[in-house]
Amino acid sequence: MTKQIHFYKYQGTGNDFVITTDIFDLSTEQIQALCHRKYGIGSDGLIVMKKESKYDFEMMYYNADGSESFCGNGSRCAVMHAKSIGWITNECTFGSNDGPHEARIEDATVFLKMHNVDMVLVEDEGYMLNTGSPHYIAYTEELDALDLIEAAHAIRYSERFEETGINVNYLEARNGVLYIRTYERGVEDETLSCGTGVTAAAIAHYLEQESSIKHFSQKIQTKGGPLMVSFDKKPKSFENIFLSGPAVKVFEGEIEL
Repeated sequence: MTKQIHFYKYQGTGNDFVITTDIFDLSTEQIQALCHRKYGIGSDGLIVMKKESKYDFEMMYYNADGSESFCGNGSRCAVMHAKSIGWITNECTFGSNDGPHEARIEDATVFLKMHNVDMVLVEDEGYMLNTGSPHYIAYTEELDALDLIEAAHAIRYSERFEETGINVNYLEARNGVLYIRTYERGVEDETLSCGTGVTAAAIAHYLEQESSIKHFSQKIQTKGGPLMVSFDKKPKSFENIFLSGPAVKVFEGEIEL
């Protein structure tokens, strides 16, 4: 039996998502079909939302392959969509894959509060940390010329990470701006932007610089546009972490599942 569902297409610095409030339980095959760029709507992931009495709303995020994860840019798009359909005004609390989050909207910018980070593993050639999704962070001096797929596959499909997967990010600092390219697990390709990735990058960059600033903010340039990350450095953790940037509706329509 087929079902007609209404969907919305959003993007946050080029990280694009299908959003629906019509149905909450979807099979892996249905998620893959909706996200498919040739036979479906096409997106990096799917967001399903519903009104929730405990919070302003609840959202679940699925990568294009159907696997679950928390998504920073996807969450910002969900917040903007919740405002557009009248579920919230300019501030909200919502539930997601990794628990509750707070967010606010100022003009066209969504500020998303991330969970505290209290563990960062310093690797021989980079950093590893979880900002709602696991990330490996490394630096390069030639970011634009880097064969990201080859470099990321060597890490993501290594014996260490092959089973659970990890997102792989490469950074280059230029004139106070942190440039980033991200390979996302679940998409299994480079994406134009990754919200949890830039959050992890900002924290790693703070440690790389051996900074002593207690309130730190960093502009990060993704391939899809600029994002900002700010946080407070506490003795044993990073707290009050905010990811901010635009979230834009692209179009809406109907599709049959």
